[in-house]
Amino acid sequence: MTTTYVQTAVDPADDARPPDSDRSRAENRLARKLVAPALVLMLLVTAFPMLRALYLSLFNYSLTDPDAREFVGLANYATALSDPLFWRDTGNTVMIMIVTVAVELVIGFAFAMVMHKVIFARGVIRTSILIPYGVITVVSGFAWQFAFSNTNGFVNSWLPFTSDDFNWFGQYWSSMVAIMASEIWKTTPFMSLLLLAGLAQVSNDMLEAAKVDGATWWQRLYKVILPNMRAAIMVAVLFRALDAYRIFDNIFVMTAGANGTESISFLTYRQVIEQFQLGIGSALSVLLFLSVLVVAAVIVKLFRVNLADARQES
Repeated sequence: MTTTYVQTAVDPADDARPPDSDRSRAENRLARKLVAPALVLMLLVTAFPMLRALYLSLFNYSLTDPDAREFVGLANYATALSDPLFWRDTGNTVMIMIVTVAVELVIGFAFAMVMHKVIFARGVIRTSILIPYGVITVVSGFAWQFAFSNTNGFVNSWLPFTSDDFNWFGQYWSSMVAIMASEIWKTTPFMSLLLLAGLAQVSNDMLEAAKVDGATWWQRLYKVILPNMRAAIMVAVLFRALDAYRIFDNIFVMTAGANGTESISFLTYRQVIEQFQLGIGSALSVLLFLSVLVVAAVIVKLFRVNLADARQES
């Protein structure tokens, strides 16, 4: 079988969209008026801290000596970008993002398939799968810290290749494994929920047509299901990647940044909250914001999904 079944094949040249009716234009105007107050409030709430951080990042400013505040221009950015600690923590953050999102995508898709296909006890099964996402991240972090503990945890006794007294938080790689395991357990249900929405949009008619053509289950998966879920997969990966990139809670609870397990968010927290260095801390937060934009742009570029086409709006 060589045919790929795509649910929304839109030819850009065939853009014969009819003009909006008066009622449609009136509804759009009403929608804009209703959304405007919330949009203005969100801009005020989000834009002010961002602009304030951008402003403070141009100063050498410490809360322990506020009168000595000095304008230094982009020196804080140069200091951060030339510091090996910044790049080590960036590497940690990117590694956590890639590994957790990749694992969650596979497991989340399996869970989504189960939730989509199950024909008995559907409510119980879906609730059971989604329970971890309802747990507060800090609580999840403490739970997994106890689970990986070499004194009262159960992980060492469950894994045949570790000794009973193995200290998961005594070195870098095992600490990162524990942190990523906690992150994956906590947020895989969110990924599966988004993928379940994508699965619901795959036409059963196309699946039946592929089955009639003699396609195997794997061929239906790669030729029918995944191509028609590309928009949902992009949204799921984008949301989770941005969430994983700002990881803080699990690291704070499980290792407190020990053994070089800091993330960019944790480094920013240490500079601002623990060391009161508002200038360099604000520069780090601006760099974190810019890097998040880069991650989002890369993911959107890789998937090359036109969401308007996916919604059949063009």
